[in-house]
Amino acid sequence: MVPSKLHALFCLCSCFTLVRPFDWQDLNPVTHIKSSAWVNKIQALMAATSFDRTKIPRGNGPYSVGCTDLMIGYTKKSTLLRLYYPSKDDTHHDTLWIPNKEYFLGLSKFLGTDWLMGKILNSFFGSMTTPANWNAPLRTGERYPLIIFSHGLGAFRTIYSAIGIDLASHGFIVAAVEHRDGSASATYYFNDQAAADTANKTWLYLKTLKREEEILERNKQVRQRAKECSEALNLILDIDHGKPVKNLLDLEFDVEQLKDSINRNEIAIIGHSFGGGTVIQALSGDQRFRCGIALDAWMIPLGDEVYSRIPQPLFFINSERFQFPANIAKMKKCYLPGKERKMITIRGSVHQNFADFTFATGKITGHIFRLQGDIDSYVAIDLTNKASLAFLQKHLGLHKDFDQWDYLIEGDDVNLIPGTNINTTNQHLILQNSTE
Repeated sequence: MVPSKLHALFCLCSCFTLVRPFDWQDLNPVTHIKSSAWVNKIQALMAATSFDRTKIPRGNGPYSVGCTDLMIGYTKKSTLLRLYYPSKDDTHHDTLWIPNKEYFLGLSKFLGTDWLMGKILNSFFGSMTTPANWNAPLRTGERYPLIIFSHGLGAFRTIYSAIGIDLASHGFIVAAVEHRDGSASATYYFNDQAAADTANKTWLYLKTLKREEEILERNKQVRQRAKECSEALNLILDIDHGKPVKNLLDLEFDVEQLKDSINRNEIAIIGHSFGGGTVIQALSGDQRFRCGIALDAWMIPLGDEVYSRIPQPLFFINSERFQFPANIAKMKKCYLPGKERKMITIRGSVHQNFADFTFATGKITGHIFRLQGDIDSYVAIDLTNKASLAFLQKHLGLHKDFDQWDYLIEGDDVNLIPGTNINTTNQHLILQNSTE
């Protein structure tokens, strides 16, 4: 997710609260009646937009896709992730996209709106599903490459399913981490076994920062996020090795299925926005990640010391409308002699083209509130996924047919710009790709 509220999720909903903000606790009975009518009007408007709404796409690969959630350990130091994986069949129900109303309340906080807006969002999007088989059995008998995925600021583990599902349909296991650094709009944990037994969740909402705290705190957060990605990797590899673990969420999915399912030489990390910055931070400290893909990375939280510590191949996939000179300048610092670095920009795209929200509304509302760009959302996500698959094949040593999309890595497509569209001081307009 983008660090600016101007590009925040569900801007269409926040605009309604700006028209007539109010505090629920201060309402008298008469005002309550009027406000209820106001809320009904909002819901009617939102319902009308459902006719213009699109759907999260299915994966384009040959594998059926399953989905489950894992929480291992107690307190906010535990690991919570959503897992996408090749499944044995397609007979299970689709996965609920955003599984708890508290996530919508967190989104309303991220937007700086009244908590009632979270309730409205929940009523409108709470039943939306994503095309993955919930708790379906893993397709066994094969070792899969592993992707750790890091979400953006104000996001959480479930809202990049268009990427996770497509990668899983091509034979990857994708672990989408939910970060506990205060950058998720909402997340939860269990304090102890008694809390887990009774499903007594402790919720942790977005941490609001003062302007003077921003640089220092964001740097602390990106370090914690990278650590959480490595801890998620540790967890998956422990399970793969046969270490017994208990999923506190008590779902039907048998965690032991994951034993001997990971190819330990084929591990990568992908992230969006703040998650893109997390990719760079994680690569600098964990050599088990063979390569990284940063989607519209927000680079500002990173310290200067990390740029010289990344020997792994790195791929930047940017939107045309989000990037700015200072951010691109930090990306350029990653360009080191003899190190594989690639960058492409998707023409007509916006920051939210990488997240599922671009599919939550149709073209009209999507354009107005910058959830969609001039490029078709399905075309944009298809370019992102295919370019990522080509890069992953090249640097994880996969024996697939993803090299058919190698030209996308070079930006050789009518919808792509090689390098960047951003002009930085004393630099050429186009940042040329650097190869080994």
